[in-house]
Amino acid sequence: MRASHADRERAVDVLKAGFAEGRLQQPEYEQRIARAYKAQTHAELQMLVADLPMGPVPQAQFMPQRPMVPPAFLPMQMPMPVSTNSSATGSLVCGIMTPVTWGLTAIPAVILGHKARAEIRRTGERGDGQAVAGLILGWLAIGGWALFLLVFILSAAVNL
Repeated sequence: MRASHADRERAVDVLKAGFAEGRLQQPEYEQRIARAYKAQTHAELQMLVADLPMGPVPQAQFMPQRPMVPPAFLPMQMPMPVSTNSSATGSLVCGIMTPVTWGLTAIPAVILGHKARAEIRRTGERGDGQAVAGLILGWLAIGGWALFLLVFILSAAVNL
């Protein structure tokens, strides 16, 4: 991908920080700066700064020291509960409501089911089973109505 002026300036900032920290000698620093301003792609810029940290490195004397405690005595880190996708729940509810509403909620069940499955793949939420159940119930209702209309039209055509 081609590099912009802002990309070149960010690379130069990293080089300046590396020079200020003593990671680069003056001739190498000047050479890399010249190459950074001539770089056309991100790959060229990445090669220039790959061996440098992307910013000032904190000094060990300023870092807080953690107490040397065995992990068994540290408080347990409970993972955050993963939420259930609301579109999946909506899809399931619409799918269950299709017999009561004579199939009016079948299309929302299918739409919400597909939307929920895409969101679940992207975010990692729970609720894939609910989305699939809503999809199945929605498609069954749509298929049932299609079959009913087909039989109705065929029987009307035969009676003519």
